[in-house]
Amino acid sequence: MRIAFSSTSLLITLVLSSPIGAASSQEPQPTTVATCDAAAIHPESYRLTTEAQALNLLRPREPWWEPYGVWNRPGEIGTVNDGALRLAERAKELDERNLLAHGYLARQMVVAAVDARRAEEQWRRVLDNGGAIAWTATLPAVDHRAFFVLTFSRQGIQVFRFTQLAGEVPTHFGFQEFPDPDREDFWRALGGCLPHGVTPEATIPWSQMREVRTTRWTLRFDLHEEVAVRSDRGNHQRDDSLEVVLHGQRIPSPRFAMSAFRPWPNHGGPREDPEAYVLRVRQMLQTFFLANQPRT
Repeated sequence: MRIAFSSTSLLITLVLSSPIGAASSQEPQPTTVATCDAAAIHPESYRLTTEAQALNLLRPREPWWEPYGVWNRPGEIGTVNDGALRLAERAKELDERNLLAHGYLARQMVVAAVDARRAEEQWRRVLDNGGAIAWTATLPAVDHRAFFVLTFSRQGIQVFRFTQLAGEVPTHFGFQEFPDPDREDFWRALGGCLPHGVTPEATIPWSQMREVRTTRWTLRFDLHEEVAVRSDRGNHQRDDSLEVVLHGQRIPSPRFAMSAFRPWPNHGGPREDPEAYVLRVRQMLQTFFLANQPRT
C-alpha cells in the first residue's frame, strides 16, 4: 500500500473539523514532568521498566514474576506483549514521572492496538519530555540476520546497531539474543531513554523524509538524500530508502475500530494482520511528525 504525504485522510479532516474532533486534538499539558533520571523515579516503578521488562521478554523458567506483585498466578501474565503492557501500566500507576513507563506504553499500545487516543497521549507525553518511542527491528536490505533499534523522536529517526545499546550478545542460529537485565542501557533505550555518548549508526531528520510507504510486512522510508547503515555483522547499505520490519505482535484487537475518533486500520479482525500493524505505526508517525511536511 502506498500512502503519500500529499494525501490527507478524509476521516481525519472531518473529525478534526468537528467540535468533538477539535476538542480531542487539544490535549491538556501534563502536570507532572516525566524524566529518565533513575534517581528521581520511584524505585519500584523504575525496576518495573528495566529489570521486569527484561525478564518478561526473556521469560526464564524460574518464577521471575513473583517479586513484582503484578500477577498472582503465572497464567495471568499472558503473552510477552500482554506482560510488557501491564508492567508499564503498573509502573505508571506508581510514578507518573517515569518516562520509561510512558515509553513502553506508547509502543505497546500501538503493537496491541489498544486505543488510539490513549496511545497518542503516551506518545505526546514521551515526546514533550524529550524522549523517544523505540522498537527493535530488522532492516532486510541491510542485513536480514542482524537486529537494530529504531527510535522516533522530534529530531527524526535514529538507527542504532543492536550491540551499540546491548553490548556484545550471543547468537542463536545466527540471530542475536536479547541481553540480560543487567544491560540496563538497552532496556532503558526500549523505554525511550537513550544513553548519552552513543552516536547512532544513522540519523534521519524528518525534513529528509520524502514519503512513507507500507507493504504487508514493512515500513519503507523514501528520503531526499542517501543514508548509510551498517550492521553488527559488517553488512552495509547506502540508499535513499530504508525498509524496516518492526518487531512485535501483529494481532489487532477486534474492538479497536470502535475505540477512537480516528480508528486505526483493522482489516483482519482478531486474525493476524501484519499490514494493519504497520499502518498503525504509520498513522502515529503521520500524526506526530509528518502532518506538516511539505507536500511532494
